[in-house]
Amino acid sequence: MAIPFVLLQIVAVPLLTSLVVFAIGGRLGKRVGWIAFASLLYTSFLLLYVGMGLYSGGSPLTETYDWAPVAGLAFGFLADDLSLPVALVMCFICAATAVFSMPYMHHRIEVLFGEEKKEQYAVYYLNFLLLSAGLLGVSLSTNLIELYLFVELMLIPSFFLMSLFGYFDRERIAIMYFIWNQLGAFLFLVGILLVYAATGSFENTALSRLNVTSMAYVVFALIMVGWFVKMAVFGVHMWLPYAHAEHPTSFAPIMATIVGVGNYVVARLLVGYMGGVFQAFSVPFMIIALITMIFGGAVTLVQDDIKYLFAWSTISQNAYSLLGIGSLTVLGFSGGVFYFLSHLIGKCILFSVAGIILVQTGERDIRKMGGLAAKMPLTATLCLLGALVLSAVPPLSGFQAEWIMFVGIFFQGAYGVTINLVIAILGIIATALTVAYTFWPVRRIFFGPLPTALRGVTEAPWAMTIPLVALAAISILLGIYPDLLVKMLVNFANSLPVLKGGL
Repeated sequence: MAIPFVLLQIVAVPLLTSLVVFAIGGRLGKRVGWIAFASLLYTSFLLLYVGMGLYSGGSPLTETYDWAPVAGLAFGFLADDLSLPVALVMCFICAATAVFSMPYMHHRIEVLFGEEKKEQYAVYYLNFLLLSAGLLGVSLSTNLIELYLFVELMLIPSFFLMSLFGYFDRERIAIMYFIWNQLGAFLFLVGILLVYAATGSFENTALSRLNVTSMAYVVFALIMVGWFVKMAVFGVHMWLPYAHAEHPTSFAPIMATIVGVGNYVVARLLVGYMGGVFQAFSVPFMIIALITMIFGGAVTLVQDDIKYLFAWSTISQNAYSLLGIGSLTVLGFSGGVFYFLSHLIGKCILFSVAGIILVQTGERDIRKMGGLAAKMPLTATLCLLGALVLSAVPPLSGFQAEWIMFVGIFFQGAYGVTINLVIAILGIIATALTVAYTFWPVRRIFFGPLPTALRGVTEAPWAMTIPLVALAAISILLGIYPDLLVKMLVNFANSLPVLKGGL
């Protein structure tokens, strides 16, 4: 029996639940997080339901609803072999973070206000669920204006979470974050309006009707640069380390997802509908990605603040996916999207470990840590697993994603011009930086002598560790049986004529 309005429910349930948690959060306190978790668990079930149909060979599912018929506007949702895996993994991360946030925000609210203020949980989970709905809406949208509105739905709640619950200079950093991301959104909006001026439509598919014209190149550049700003690509990256380091750490996995979802938008809009134009940008696109990989990785190595360390690594890691997508090969594209999803899982684990350490020790400075594996063995194991995901070590998902992606990148290098092969070789060399900046903090934080000040540290509560165990299990499952995602991603990639090396 078909579930009615299933795609609408996927977006609407977190939206409606946000109002519920805001209304009753003042009475339930941190327990309202279980309501947020239940809504995201239900949404995950709906996505799995749709995904099973797609995985077994079913057709993409589309729902369209009238929005402003007089203006010819409608909003719609599409679950296909690209959007469904992205939405599902993001929903898993949001659900895990909802549980993790309960003990973390209990600590954070006591630090900020000197006592537990139950009404603050209502404010936190209201914005948290609005963000979750925004992420799901971005992945399922079929309309450019609709997509833009969901992008704004991600931005505004994240601004409030940062300014209300962040760290030292949270108000100033939140404003900086808002300005930079609004700049990216503005460029994206200008591109959208030019599409409408040229085609008379706001549908995503209108991008393909621009063909390879001068207008198409202008639209492509505006969308690309706009999302480069939001993804903190080299040259427009300066806002991310501050924003990532100063927001509440329970929000960090969602922040990494907000930054990373640009990979999906690039794959969907620029490769999916403007592939002919992308061909002209492919080499410079990959060069920018390569520079960002190396620059972000090198700066990560010199960080002593655990939050800044993982913040800078996000800049580097996102660029891996852009490198694969920019190769314009079936495996490079599929591996790039897979790597983006794998990175989200690994980064969620690592940022959450940073939050655990902050709550349990009160420290962010890695130089003041050491030997914590004896006191926090499960947390140490989770940190190691997160490092293994990002470092692409089997049997974690990062290995399969990076392997598939670089096969595609080298395919392009072998059959393209010399610069493509140089980019491929430098890209594989740059992966050594990832290994260095993921295992180096594990060594410094969890091994060696235990400082006297940390001898009373205990293991984190289960509400902080069990969600991370679940995410690690998902990564292991995808590492052992990557076909669960890769089959759908390759099916989508094969449908794009611009991608080389079809399977």
